[in-house]
Formats: sequence, C-alpha cells, structure tokens
Amino acid sequence: MFDISHIHPMIVHFPIALLIFGFLADLISVVFKKAFFGKAGLYLLIFGTLGVIAAYVSGNIAGDGLTEAGPLKNAIEFHQSAALISLWIMVLTSIVRIGFIMMKKYEGAFKWVALLLFFAGVLSIARTGYYGGELVFKHAAGVQFNLGNSLNSNELENNSGSTENKAE
Repeated sequence: MFDISHIHPMIVHFPIALLIFGFLADLISVVFKKAFFGKAGLYLLIFGTLGVIAAYVSGNIAGDGLTEAGPLKNAIEFHQSAALISLWIMVLTSIVRIGFIMMKKYEGAFKWVALLLFFAGVLSIARTGYYGGELVFKHAAGVQFNLGNSLNSNELENNSGSTENKAE
C-alpha cells in the first residue's frame, strides 16, 4: 500500500538539483555575460523554489509519522529548522530576482546581490540535505526493515525445502 510519507524522499532531490544547476547557470550568466544562462537560471530558480515548498510540506507530513525521542528528536529538529531557513531564503531569493527584473534593475551590482542570495540559498539547501541524510543513514528514520521475521515456521520449512529440491 502507498504511504504518503514516501512522497518526501521521492521529490526532495529535484529542488536540490534544480537550485544547484540554477545557481551555476546564473554564475555563468554574470561572469561571462551570457543571457541564455541568465534565463535558464531564473527558470531553474523558480521551479527549484516551488520544489523546496513541496519538499517542505511533504517533509512535515513524513515527519508526523516518526517517533521523536532522544538523538532522533534532535536530528529531526535540526533538519526541520534547516528546511525552514532554506525555504525562506529561496522564496526571498525568487522574489528579489523577479522584483529586480520587473523594475528593470537586474544589472550590475543588483545581479551580484541576487547571485549572492542564490548562493546562500544553495548552501542552506546543502545543509538541509546533509541533515536529511543523517536522519536516514545515521538514525534510520523512516526506514522499514524486513529481516525475514514475518515468515512463520511452515513458510520457512517450505522455502528451505524448495531450495534443496532445486539444488538436487
């Protein structure tokens, strides 16, 4: 059966990738003065920010199913705090960037300000991803183990017997 908490790990990688490549596109645009990369960076920023919002909402839903105690509670709180900071930085970055463009001020120092905000957002996203990775790989949060304990003794005998018959 489908578990709604699985949505978070399914989508979280998209905003990470979109925002990293968006920042790189913006950097190329600013340094080498290539308009194409500036447009690509803007679209990647917008879609990446929408992805951050979706990842944040789905992360809150996924977190509702976890039992928070001890070290896991601290790890969840670090990840949630980092995610909220990332969300606000990326929303602010998108608003500033779109505002500069609409006011026809996206040039010179304003480009560098927008790029610096974008860089801060990418660093924040990386930090959030690191804490998310710790939740999974260090604390096994949300990981369901199937160690074969769900089989009863009859099923075990049938499974072991069928392997012996195949070997003969």
